[in-house]
Amino acid sequence: MLQSIQILIIGTVWPEPNSSAAGGRMMQLIQLFREREWDVIFASSAAESEHSADLKKLGVVCRSIQMNSSSFDRFISGLRPDVVMFDRFMTEEQFGWRVAEQCPNAMRILDTEDLHCLRLARQKAWKEGREFKSEDLLTEEIVRREIASIWRCDLSLIISEFEYGLLQSLFNVNESLLHYLPFLNEPVDETVIRNWPAIEARSGFVSIGNFLHQPNWNAVLWLKEEIWPMIRQKLPDAELHIYGAYPSQKVFQLHNKDEKFLVKGRAPDAGDVLRKARVLLAPIRFGAGLKGKLVDAMKNGTPSVTTAIGAEGIYAEQNWCGSVVNDPEDFSRSAVQLYKDQKLWEEAQVQGARILNDRFLMENFADKFIQKIATIKGELDSHRKRNFIGSMLMHHTAASTRYMSKWIEAKNSANFDEQEVETKE
Repeated sequence: MLQSIQILIIGTVWPEPNSSAAGGRMMQLIQLFREREWDVIFASSAAESEHSADLKKLGVVCRSIQMNSSSFDRFISGLRPDVVMFDRFMTEEQFGWRVAEQCPNAMRILDTEDLHCLRLARQKAWKEGREFKSEDLLTEEIVRREIASIWRCDLSLIISEFEYGLLQSLFNVNESLLHYLPFLNEPVDETVIRNWPAIEARSGFVSIGNFLHQPNWNAVLWLKEEIWPMIRQKLPDAELHIYGAYPSQKVFQLHNKDEKFLVKGRAPDAGDVLRKARVLLAPIRFGAGLKGKLVDAMKNGTPSVTTAIGAEGIYAEQNWCGSVVNDPEDFSRSAVQLYKDQKLWEEAQVQGARILNDRFLMENFADKFIQKIATIKGELDSHRKRNFIGSMLMHHTAASTRYMSKWIEAKNSANFDEQEVETKE
């Protein structure tokens, strides 16, 4: 097992676990590394926000870095990490070649979060009013970028079994480069279940999700335009509370007190919001990865109604903790039935706990993940030699990216010099 490991995580943004599932996922990984007493350095070129997690409390060293700047080369060559983890493929594109040049012996891990290309291809198919086909992925530029990033890394973390299979069947990515690592949760035991509010202590429906994420915004629009009016015909006294981080003015314009469609904005505590609601509604028409809102609902004993894409990757042979339907009329009918039928609701609540314990226990994944890192790290040279496509992509992509980045750096430097001259004059 690895000892005294220093891992550098290069974040697209500073993690906000209360704003998005991606932020919560990143915190799970950081906590996993810290529990094994790894030295964790988190670096990002993004600005921190008031909602960013306090990583320093976990003993994480935080650093601000710049894109398209040789200052990163000096930073990482001085650090010499054992492992570098990229948060999403765009970060690997920007910094991967620099890591490879300055620290060739550092293992490179890509945390995909979800397959961005899958989400965007599904969105495009929905906009065109047609069914998505996996072959749609073969024509998009972002697909080539994302799959190339996966090949260039020594290991990529895949959060959904569906995406794991897709990478192998459609893109022929070698299994040695992939590792299935879903959400990592503590067990839901009888004590937890007993503390969940009962159905009579809850009221209304809830929808929750970061509004910067297009699938969430699209789902809210579908609720507003089609699904909620049908639910209200059967349950005129019920309210729907819409929560999510980073709501824009167009989101708040959907608020309608007469329709009991209430836009609340950011949830102070997502768990508290879910525990007070009777049913979570998640009519997701396109997307990828695992939907954190549905897993959070299970943690808080809240049954849900969602679509096949919403439930994708979360359950396999088990029944859903509520209903999985794609038609808006079926969706509204299932929501009303789940809301009114106490026996059905209680069975769904218990089923949610069963799914979490069967599918997402940290103890079932954590040690295997650390062992996978140790194995690859111990045979890094031979691992890379077997990945000829990855080495070829690193050679050509790094060359083109390097020159583009150097050009941007030189341009930025020239602009800065011009500004200095103007200031002095």
